[in-house]
Amino acid sequence: MPFRAPQGNPNAAKRSRTPPPEDTFEEAAFLKALGEKQKPVSVKLMDGQIVHGWIEYYDKNMVRLTREGRPNLFIYKSQIKTITESAAVARRTSREAKEQER
Repeated sequence: MPFRAPQGNPNAAKRSRTPPPEDTFEEAAFLKALGEKQKPVSVKLMDGQIVHGWIEYYDKNMVRLTREGRPNLFIYKSQIKTITESAAVARRTSREAKEQER
């Protein structure tokens, strides 16, 4: 069955849609919400490795992932495949950490 332009408007086939924007600015809002609430996240890297922690800082090019009992990571966004909320990381408050050290 061949494609046919709609019968009602002869100019309908000539109109083109505007392509979606390259950046919706939702990334910054998502990272800000995760950072403010210190939500535990799982970050899947382009090489398949998954790291866990919470987002403490982000900017245009990178994300700082704070981890419990391990070194913090500065990860370039170009190396991140996905960031998802995770219940796997139980973040201790600084007071709890100090009490456990005693």
